[in-house]
Amino acid sequence: MSIKGRIFGTVVGAAGLAAAAGAVGIARQNRVIGNRAAGEEVAFGALHSPPRVTVTDDAVDLYVEIDEPEDFGGVPATDDDLTVVFVHGYSLNLDCWHFQRAAYRGQVRTVFYDQRSHGRSARSDEEHCTIEQLGHDLRRVIEDTVPGRCVVVGHSMGGMSVISLAEHYPELFGDTVVGAALMSTTAGGLDPGRILFPMLPLGLGGRFVGRAVRTLDRGHKVVDVARAWGHAVADVFTDRYAFGDDVPASMVEFVYSMLNATPFAVVADFYPAFATLDHFEHLEPLSRVPTSIICGTEDRITSVGHSRKLHSRITGSSLLECEGAGHMVLLERHKQVTAELDDLISLAQGEGLL
Repeated sequence: MSIKGRIFGTVVGAAGLAAAAGAVGIARQNRVIGNRAAGEEVAFGALHSPPRVTVTDDAVDLYVEIDEPEDFGGVPATDDDLTVVFVHGYSLNLDCWHFQRAAYRGQVRTVFYDQRSHGRSARSDEEHCTIEQLGHDLRRVIEDTVPGRCVVVGHSMGGMSVISLAEHYPELFGDTVVGAALMSTTAGGLDPGRILFPMLPLGLGGRFVGRAVRTLDRGHKVVDVARAWGHAVADVFTDRYAFGDDVPASMVEFVYSMLNATPFAVVADFYPAFATLDHFEHLEPLSRVPTSIICGTEDRITSVGHSRKLHSRITGSSLLECEGAGHMVLLERHKQVTAELDDLISLAQGEGLL
């Protein structure tokens, strides 16, 4: 049975942050509680809003969607209300936030976007397929879509994007960015080969993965065909590496469809970024705002040890360990995750600790 293990460090510091936020009026909002079961009756990939484009510093078009509360029966958002920005992971797309998106419709203003070269966003050149650039991209999305303050929520590579934002734009934290969630992610020390297992054709993996990536990239069209041919085997590997416990077949297929839709050339372009990742010395800005760290205890890609290390380095952060869940904890334990985000949004609004 899943358990929620929330560990709060430096409670006084978190209370001080909340009090400061209240002093400038954030606490005027009501507590946001997402409908945690809202996504159960909606088909995966069916939740969308009118598209818009954010142009990055290097002129890549990012595909963006915004759920305005009034479009789903809620009260129109004002510039003083929080916006929650969701940042997806490696080889996924904005659809991965299915349950959280459904939960917050009509409750809070939410922003979803496809990272460069992913989903419906434009392809990037290889030179800009870096974690540093993803942090710059997130800044542009915030500038373009957030009229006031925001909470940023990142999964896997999306969490690395949030950490990159903190490294390169620390001045945003405590002013524009008033809360953050880091989900199934790390700031360094990752075995990059592990992150590739679900995305390789026919479950290809092993010690040679790293040096094989570039060779496979040169024949990426053949690799993409092999991935399609190996659908049944790939489903097994997706299930094994993305999830901890048994999950519905539809959930496995949903994740596989996102992975399979990402060309292997894109997978290869970003691979070096994981091999050189080392940003644990740049986490301080995240200590200025309520920060929630979430991970499954059976995550085989970014193991729970990474989340525990982040928690130890980010003063005042909370840690939610979802017992038995894997890397796709946002799907597998979506009710727990949404409940944790409820608490995070409440803290970011300044409620509860005043």
